[in-house]
Amino acid sequence: MMSHKNVPPLDVSFVATDRRDINPLRDLFKDYGVRMTTTAKVVEMGFTVNTLVNMTEQEIDDVIKTMLECYRIELLVGERYGFKSAIRAEKKRQEEEMGRQYLQLLSKSGKRRKGEDTLLVATSLEGISREQRADNDLMFPEVAGAVGPFNLNSKEAALFEQSHTQLGTPRLLAIPEPSSDNEKKKVGRKKQKHKMSQEPGDDGDDRTREHPFIVTEPGELARGKKNGLDYLFDLYEQCARFLDEVQQMSKERGEKCPVKVTNQVFRHAKLKGASYINKPKMRHYVHCYALHCLDLQQSNHLRKLYKDRRENVGAWRQACYLPLVEMARQNGWDIEGVFNRNEKLRIWYVPTKLRQLCHTEKSKDSDSCSYE
Repeated sequence: MMSHKNVPPLDVSFVATDRRDINPLRDLFKDYGVRMTTTAKVVEMGFTVNTLVNMTEQEIDDVIKTMLECYRIELLVGERYGFKSAIRAEKKRQEEEMGRQYLQLLSKSGKRRKGEDTLLVATSLEGISREQRADNDLMFPEVAGAVGPFNLNSKEAALFEQSHTQLGTPRLLAIPEPSSDNEKKKVGRKKQKHKMSQEPGDDGDDRTREHPFIVTEPGELARGKKNGLDYLFDLYEQCARFLDEVQQMSKERGEKCPVKVTNQVFRHAKLKGASYINKPKMRHYVHCYALHCLDLQQSNHLRKLYKDRRENVGAWRQACYLPLVEMARQNGWDIEGVFNRNEKLRIWYVPTKLRQLCHTEKSKDSDSCSYE
């Protein structure tokens, strides 16, 4: 926080001469009620669009507080909200743009695949060896489209069992998670296991993941070193309790309370001795927990189906996307609202990959409607 002493008066005389610095910020704030003089002062303080967009909500609050208290800038009420709204909208725009570029890259790489490689586009690439992939008949979007609306509780669940040759109009193209480049090289088993066991940074990491869980039915205890899915879902319940503790401590200190599970919650869990709860793991399976909360019967059926087929947890995790996309379709593609309306899910962020799948399917639906 800046000191109140010896704060130089703001000079806005440069506004008419140097447009290169102010133009990006002017474009950022122009539709949000922020006056030109205020924008000029923000530039004089040394801020750019990139700086503001990459700041947290708390840091932006500190900037506004500095403008009011240190620089004695008189901000209108609407300007304070407009300042934050403009930055929030720009963040969202950049995220959507990155998502579109990601989908375009996947689309281009998918066109270069031939024959059997194209059929494998919907399979899970996580924790599955090349030998397993050759014989693996997981979920195929073409089959899902031919069968019709996705319903795991009916006889239509057989769509997972159908032959690869029964192709129809594709309804959901599951985006495969990129595997490691090192997978293509011939390395020793020990080196490969070491690489797979490393914990990736977040959802969508490029490295292959070795899953610490196995597919189990409800109430079934896992055998061996790996834990079952009941244990996995219980970790999310523990996170909710840790969030409650963090919120209580924040209220006692007079600080802003987090409403979702953030890094602050993971740090608190680690301090409490729950080092087994970490951000990469919890973000990686949050959509599986979402299906467990939104449709328990469908989730249990999917667990039994993949356990009977002896599939690994990566294939089960990939299959959990389909029902959630169908739920988003039934709710006007408002996947954020689907999460927020559930008591247990409102504290979790919607996974980026789930947003991308919904965006892709929404675009397909829009295109089909325009052709009709």
